[in-house]
Amino acid sequence: MSGRAAQEQVGGSAGGDPGVVVRAAGEADVDTAAALFRGYLDFYEVEVKDADAPRAFLAERLARDESLVLLADVPGAGTVGFAQVYRAFSSLTLSTAWILNDLYVAPGGRRTGAGRALLREVLRRARAAGVTGVQLETAYDNTAAQGLYEAEGFVREQFHVYFHDLGGVIPPEG
Repeated sequence: MSGRAAQEQVGGSAGGDPGVVVRAAGEADVDTAAALFRGYLDFYEVEVKDADAPRAFLAERLARDESLVLLADVPGAGTVGFAQVYRAFSSLTLSTAWILNDLYVAPGGRRTGAGRALLREVLRRARAAGVTGVQLETAYDNTAAQGLYEAEGFVREQFHVYFHDLGGVIPPEG
């Protein structure tokens, strides 16, 4: 899932700026991506005790080629959004799937088409990679995101999502 792909122009959507450029983040983009990632964590009210943790997390994902991080640039506004995708496997389809784990557009970049451009680029890259599907989750009250996802062809599944919090325990290395 190499994030070293060339920059690509992605057209905006209805009401969006057709000049939105979506590009894969590389090591030189870690600080920019981390600032957006911190905004995303704030949006979801995630308390981060170590201010450098979001940057370190993204840097490690990129260095290990464990995720695809895309950035959205809007003329006159700069880099306003990011998306992060993880590779996964689907036992039900016996194939590879992607998880769109994070998609965020900073308040100053909203209503520019950046979110839609990021989402469409994830889907384009998934198709090109032969991925069976793209899965995502969002908060129940995030109706703006839900509207975007459904408008772009995502369908709400009939599964319940469960999570067992282990308190952030990191297993010992060895």
